[in-house]
This record gives sequence, structure tokens and C-alpha cells, in this order.
Amino acid sequence: MKLIILDQTGVINQSSDAFIKTPDEWIPIPGSLDAIARLTHSGYRVVIATNQSGIGRGLLDMATYNAINDKMYKAVNQAGGRIDAIFFCPHTSVEKCSCRKPAAGLLDEIMQRYGVNLKNAPAVGDSLKDLQAAAIPMLVLTGNGQTTRTAKEIPAGTQIFENLAAVADALAGEE
Repeated sequence: MKLIILDQTGVINQSSDAFIKTPDEWIPIPGSLDAIARLTHSGYRVVIATNQSGIGRGLLDMATYNAINDKMYKAVNQAGGRIDAIFFCPHTSVEKCSCRKPAAGLLDEIMQRYGVNLKNAPAVGDSLKDLQAAAIPMLVLTGNGQTTRTAKEIPAGTQIFENLAAVADALAGEE
């Protein structure tokens, strides 16, 4: 099985310093929905692994987060793609949980659900936490990606792409 792990905010949808708190605030990054469709058509199972501390901070509740995800699922489906599952950490960094990236909890859940080793699964993100959690880290320069590339020491072997569309082009080109 070909599996790709995507972060959500800054990779699929635009980020906001004030968090995405409503479905109306969820705006896809240009090209990201078509990129997911290309990945889907290339045989990838697309899953999301995301920190969502806005829930733990009380900025949004589960019903609202589900409504935001429903909007995303529908938009991806309309573009011809599919997101298989969303794995998320609702905790704040103060809670010291095992699921907040870069901890391995979300990735462990993915491995358990799909019965696969993630050593061959690319993980796409825009922050250092996303990259540190990945076996095959891919940094996109959308969201916080530019800042991450210039201000942080990224893991060795990290591949850098302009956006999710460029990731999809590269992975679909390996077919």
C-alpha cells in the first residue's frame, strides 16, 4: 500500500495566526485539492496527521472541527480526490501528551489502523514538528514553510517543495 501523510493547516489549507475556528475560515491553498486528487489517482492513500491545539485552548469545539473537516472532505471529493482518514491531537503543548507531533502517537495510530510500517511513507508538512515526526520528511514552502526552512534546522534528508502540488508532481512522476 502506498500511503502519504499530510499535515493539514499550511499544507492543504491556508494558515492563520488566530487559528482556523470556523468552516468559513477554512480556505484551500491554490492547487492543494488537485494535488490530493493526483495523489489519489496515483494510488496513494492520503491521511492527515495534525496538531489541533485550538481545540485544547477552547477556540473551537469538536462539532466545529468536524464541520471544518466536512468542508475539506467535500472540496477534495469535488476535485476528484480522497482523504482516507484524519488523525489529530487536540492537546496543547503544556499537556505533554504522546500524540502531539513530533511525538509518535499519531503515527503509531496510523500504523495500527493500516497495518503498515511508515518507513516508506512520505510525510508532508510546513513546520519543524511535522518534519521531526516523519520517516521521509517533505517540507512545503506554504504556510510556515518559508520560516521553517530559513529559521530552523530541518532534519537531514528533508526534501523541499514549493507546495503540495509540487509534491504530487514529484511522486506521480515516480510511477
